[in-house]
Amino acid sequence: MKETVLKKFEEIFGDTDGVSVYFAPGRVNMIGEHTDYNGGHVFPCALTIGTYAAARKRNDDKLFLYSMNFDSLGVIKSTIKDLKPEKEAEWTNYPKGVMWAFEKRGFKLPCGLDVVLYGNIPNGSGLSSSASLEVLTGFMLRDLFGFEVSNIDLALIGQYSENNFNGMNCGIMDQFASAMGKKDNAIFLNTADLSYEYAPLVLKGAKIVVTNSNVKHKLTDSSYNTRRSECEQALKELQTKVDVQTLGDLTEKEFEAHKSAIKDDARLRRAKHAVYENQRTIRAVEALKNNDVELFGKLMNESHVSLRDDYEVSCSEIDILVEEAWKIDGVIGSRITGAGFGGCTVSIVKDEAVEEFKNRLSAAYEERVGKKADFYVVEIGDGPCKL
Repeated sequence: MKETVLKKFEEIFGDTDGVSVYFAPGRVNMIGEHTDYNGGHVFPCALTIGTYAAARKRNDDKLFLYSMNFDSLGVIKSTIKDLKPEKEAEWTNYPKGVMWAFEKRGFKLPCGLDVVLYGNIPNGSGLSSSASLEVLTGFMLRDLFGFEVSNIDLALIGQYSENNFNGMNCGIMDQFASAMGKKDNAIFLNTADLSYEYAPLVLKGAKIVVTNSNVKHKLTDSSYNTRRSECEQALKELQTKVDVQTLGDLTEKEFEAHKSAIKDDARLRRAKHAVYENQRTIRAVEALKNNDVELFGKLMNESHVSLRDDYEVSCSEIDILVEEAWKIDGVIGSRITGAGFGGCTVSIVKDEAVEEFKNRLSAAYEERVGKKADFYVVEIGDGPCKL
């Protein structure tokens, strides 16, 4: 990959003198969905697929940004003096947003950049191509300009830029997983206070398989922000009865005791998902520590049902992939992953069932939906790096 982006950099900008190459991973979330902005727990891991950048400093204030994934757009030009979101800036609003967020923290960019990017995360798949790009940009700026920020800062800067520059009201999970990834480990993160621990995710005799529905979600235009505001409103209603800061502070029992405070059925179901999913995530990590992968899988399945019925962020194509997966012997658990409205499922599949899983899901999906599904037997990788 390093050679590929360097070759393209030379083609676009004439030479590779003074160029550095960077990588930041995408992520898959094993369980704990839509809990990260509700003060709950999440359990994501960084992947070995992600986003690559070849970059070098310029001697002026211009930004020349090129993506091999959006070849037809050519080099998109702007300047560090004019960092504001613009429709015509296309995908460059993500790196520009991070630059803007650095400047908000008092880190002034001393000069412009030439950058070539390439991502091998399928776009719109729900594996966090945007967070990967944000963390990559932050890591690259830190290295090129010597900014003193930690990897947790990189995650927070990425989230801040996506919330306030790109208008996507996401939680911290995606950026945190990309910035703090550790090989063969998932991150058990409490999003209320950013306390975390690494939990080994080496599955004996089983693989993690991500299935891409090839139904693309576009989150800023989706119901994601609506879900968040529904949860915020439900929390306000609950706070009239019980002293909590977030939905993640409640046990299932406490929620059931006070849920009558929520005056709207949709808000009630959204809040129920946030509370129950948080408790499921805590139990799932405990199950993993006890080597009870079967219980972990059962909790994944329950998570999908809740996301489908209470949070309503699934779609018919994803439900078909999950339901077909549940029929196969050797599938320990399967659920939607990511923000929803399309994207991917994540499944734990016994080694001997992986080929059958791919073949049967492929055939059923094509027959029932008329689309092809793509499969990735994923490896868990480290966070961002300079190559």
